[in-house]
Amino acid sequence: MIEFLVILLIPVAIILWQGIRIVPQGEEWVVERLGRFSSILSPGLSIIVPFIDKVAYKVTTKDIILDVPEQEVITRDNAVILANAIAFIKVSDIQRAVYGIENFREAMRNMVQTSLRSIIGGMDLNQALSSRDRIKAELKVAIADEAVDWGLTVKSVEIQDIKPSPNMQKAMELQAAAERERVALVTRSEGEKQAIILNAEARLEAARKDAEAQKVAAEASSESMRMIGEAVKDSSSSATFLLGDRYIQAVQKLSTSENSKIVLLPGDIIAAVKNLLGSK
Repeated sequence: MIEFLVILLIPVAIILWQGIRIVPQGEEWVVERLGRFSSILSPGLSIIVPFIDKVAYKVTTKDIILDVPEQEVITRDNAVILANAIAFIKVSDIQRAVYGIENFREAMRNMVQTSLRSIIGGMDLNQALSSRDRIKAELKVAIADEAVDWGLTVKSVEIQDIKPSPNMQKAMELQAAAERERVALVTRSEGEKQAIILNAEARLEAARKDAEAQKVAAEASSESMRMIGEAVKDSSSSATFLLGDRYIQAVQKLSTSENSKIVLLPGDIIAAVKNLLGSK
């Protein structure tokens, strides 16, 4: 009798053991009964019906990191840039996550890639390169509604990198070099233009000053001649002496000139001076 009970209890113990499940912390298990959803096992010790129930899915309740691979994206102005992102999601409805989509991880990854292409495609190159925060915010909004339908919650989205493609980078460098050369040429031309203007203004000012000096000299000479004429009327001898003195000084300067070879002096200087004054 005892042997019979032992033989009977052994299969029962094995069957009961088959129904014991220990769910680790950070996971929840989906149980199906005869091919249909039955229940969800929380962390800890649980019992299922052997041979009828089975654990169909094991889903993590931790935050899931989805690394979105780098992809080429064409901007609105037909520039090619490279962009990749990373998304942090969490399963909020396990039944929807396992039965609403074939593979929610892959589905979310594809959704992020598609939305990223759409958002950047509506921007110019410079705008896309400088609007990382805006792209991140729009990307999170774009995938949030779809994630809810799949039983997921989008915690955050980060743009890991966004940069021009190698060919675009090379073209931008050439364009920047050409722009720098153009600016340098304009600056150099502007400098030469200003130098020419300043030189012309300097020459104009010098000519104006020279003309003023000549005018002053002419006025002084005229005034001197007028005063000499007045002196001639009052004292011919004094005027004669003054003009004779100037005449001799002029002849001396002429004789010391490098171009002067022979200097002819009148026999009667006094008479010559009087002739200049018109004296009898």
